[in-house]
Amino acid sequence: MSKPSAIAGIDERLFLQSVARALDVLEAFADSPRPKSLGEIAATAGLNKSAAQRIGQTLLARGYLEKGEGGGLTLGKRLLDRSFDYLRSNPLVERATPMLNELRKRTGERVDLSLLDDTSTVYAIRLQSKRETFYATLPGRRIPTFVSSGGRACLAHLPDDEVDDILTRSDRIPLTRKTLTDIPLIWEKIHEARANEYSYAAEEALIGEIVVAASVLDLNKRPVGAVHIAGSLSEWTISDFRQRLAPLAVEAARALSG
Repeated sequence: MSKPSAIAGIDERLFLQSVARALDVLEAFADSPRPKSLGEIAATAGLNKSAAQRIGQTLLARGYLEKGEGGGLTLGKRLLDRSFDYLRSNPLVERATPMLNELRKRTGERVDLSLLDDTSTVYAIRLQSKRETFYATLPGRRIPTFVSSGGRACLAHLPDDEVDDILTRSDRIPLTRKTLTDIPLIWEKIHEARANEYSYAAEEALIGEIVVAASVLDLNKRPVGAVHIAGSLSEWTISDFRQRLAPLAVEAARALSG
């Protein structure tokens, strides 16, 4: 997934390269969160080894990096504090939590709240079912908007020119062999979501998984996120899952909108 432009939306004169480089060091762990040497961090972050060492030692002193096995550096527990700060400050997460807990009890399936972030969607709440894999239950996971059922549900509420812009800028790399990557096929899913008030994806992000999602709108009818319900195709047919659970996702999203 491509990084956002460093100066998008701000005055270039106010952009601090030193802060950006520190964030690049933290983001060097995104694809592989194992402990890394300074050389690996420097190469991944696009820095020279001296800069990586200075930044690494600063983040180590502040607790955002820690010493890992074999003398390398790994992400620090202080990052969890900032995640906690974000989640408790987001009013949608606060409103959605009790509602999604009830939806989880009602369906017996995994229930998620995702937040739209341009070309990607990020999961803020993930309430697991009995059969989930570890990474699929963690908040903070990002997947491309064009793949996500919630992302497509959000795209369905945007003007066509904005949708085209997002799709054009997306790295349309398949997550599974069933991921739709051709723009005309993705547009078919978006038009379907506009007609049905929800979107669904079958095995596009995870083999064996079916997901329905409905978009949460703000006061201006702009999409801010989505409610997802995910199930297993070993227990459901696509048609039965859509028929029984999509209305529940739509109902929850409407209750959270505005």
